[in-house]
Amino acid sequence: MDLEGFAKRGLRRHDPEVASKLAAIIMEVKEIPKDQADKLVQAVLDEARATLNPRGDVFSLRNSGVTMGDFGVGSRGSGDFYTHKKIAEVIGRTGAVVDSTELDDSGVVKAGGSYVVVTVDGMHSRLSDYPFLAGFHVTRAALRDIYVMGAKPVALLSDIHLADDGDVAKLFDHIAGISTVSELIGVPLVTGSTLRIGGDMVIGDRLTGCVGAVGIADKLTPRKDAKPGDVIMMTEGAGGGTICAAALYYGWHEVVDETLNIKFLQASEALLKKDTTIHAMTDVTNGGIRGDAKEISYTAGVKLVFEEEKMRDLVNPRVRTMLDTLEIDYLGVSIDALLIIAPEDQSREIASTVRTAGVAIDVIGTVENGSGAELHIDGVARDFSPRFRESAYTPIKKAVGQDARRAVSEMQSRIDEAACLAIAKKRRFVEKIKRN
Repeated sequence: MDLEGFAKRGLRRHDPEVASKLAAIIMEVKEIPKDQADKLVQAVLDEARATLNPRGDVFSLRNSGVTMGDFGVGSRGSGDFYTHKKIAEVIGRTGAVVDSTELDDSGVVKAGGSYVVVTVDGMHSRLSDYPFLAGFHVTRAALRDIYVMGAKPVALLSDIHLADDGDVAKLFDHIAGISTVSELIGVPLVTGSTLRIGGDMVIGDRLTGCVGAVGIADKLTPRKDAKPGDVIMMTEGAGGGTICAAALYYGWHEVVDETLNIKFLQASEALLKKDTTIHAMTDVTNGGIRGDAKEISYTAGVKLVFEEEKMRDLVNPRVRTMLDTLEIDYLGVSIDALLIIAPEDQSREIASTVRTAGVAIDVIGTVENGSGAELHIDGVARDFSPRFRESAYTPIKKAVGQDARRAVSEMQSRIDEAACLAIAKKRRFVEKIKRN
């Protein structure tokens, strides 16, 4: 519960009951007597009043009028992809070998004659009550992002934020999940940070955080290098945080065990040791294959054609049964498979290498001239665009729905303006600090 946000909303509305409401919330969560709660309430309101209208250009922010939920940011659909393009515009061109403009999950710089690959992944928000799972799957995700750039991971780092009433055991359980993957794949966890969410202003026991990874490479396999004539290959996938969330919140708890593996990482390790030509790699995560197809097409300027039957066969059977039963589109959620785009004459050796590592793989499509993506089902070509939000894989996501609740063009216009204002502010302060 965000006490500061609640207080500021009440003060802006001139709510005469804001103090009593805050006291009731604090007493319920913290189980303290009213006099102690009242003391906290007074401090919260004092701080909220002091910062309602701060003076100075650095504090200026014109709201866009579009919330994260309105635009599906973080929900891995077309709204999320649009926002990430705007984030890249605010950052601007950086001079990096691979930066955010290319929509890859890792960035790359060159140092000492080698490519240094860096990434960071946030833990799945619905795994707050299951810290070990959250740590395990976010670590796997960060390592995947390093591997798909053609790099060898060399270090991990973590950032953990636990709300004020969270039990310290959650921290250790989360670190244990991270360390499990670290030990299994032989990449050390070398540093990190541990903080409370919002300090004293956020009560409850919510856990969030991220894991970062660093890798080294001699050659890269970014999405932009996909070429017409290539084949698309995919390894087996059993899912990670997303599939865990679906299994947990629909009561299919036994399916979680299927996600506890490092097959993706083992397949990637095997490929690093072979001198095969691979143009591009990615992991089937954000928004599922629908989302990956859109981003690869946009970045590489190509058309991708997929065979649905071949993809379906590579989804873990227990996971697939759960998704089919719950009517969750497996093409629109993360299944944590490895997607490889390579010349056709390399496909046999790539497949042999991956299978030797004990991981199933098949050719699932082709890269062609053009744009966008097609899905072939029983020989019939169908549109393969991502939805506004990823497949709804928990009850609350189904209640929210997968479609936009407001006019998308109107929201995009507001977001465009907000990005322009942020760019102008950045330039203004760069110049101001240089002058000083």
